[in-house]
Amino acid sequence: MRITINSRDMTVSDAMQERIEKRLNKLDRYFRGDADAQVRLSQERGARNIVEITLVIGGVMLRAQESSADMYQSVDRAVDKIDRQIRRHHTKLGKKADPAALEALAPDVEPVPAWEDTPDELVRVKRFPVKPMPVEDAIAQMDMLGHSFFVFVNAETNITSVIYRRTDGTIGMLEPILG
Repeated sequence: MRITINSRDMTVSDAMQERIEKRLNKLDRYFRGDADAQVRLSQERGARNIVEITLVIGGVMLRAQESSADMYQSVDRAVDKIDRQIRRHHTKLGKKADPAALEALAPDVEPVPAWEDTPDELVRVKRFPVKPMPVEDAIAQMDMLGHSFFVFVNAETNITSVIYRRTDGTIGMLEPILG
């Protein structure tokens, strides 16, 4: 596993780096191929230590974020979250007949809350590679990530589409008409 550690407004000690690598390398038992892990550490006011882990395994992206007063505790909780996501993903794939779902690529996108007192200004841009996938795989990726929407290229139409969870719990899809 390739591990990249980035920090904001802090320096990462050798002990912290060793802890992160030791905990993440224990997840190697789940992988057949390569995996990339990006770990972002930051400290905010109020003794809030945030750890964000993004793990890409065979084209599937898993993400966990934790915060607590202790950075080591945040790391442990985030790795435990990733571990649960990996196990849940393997279970879903075992129940599903389509092993090509591993090739699905999930974006790391967080919706920005639309508050009335927030000025209309772009505060973050996320770029991510996309591969064509069936609608069913996109729904599984959205559910696995815990997001309310998911951007993907529809394998049937080859058009960039958005699926989203409606307020009544059903799934909707936005697909532009080209022309």
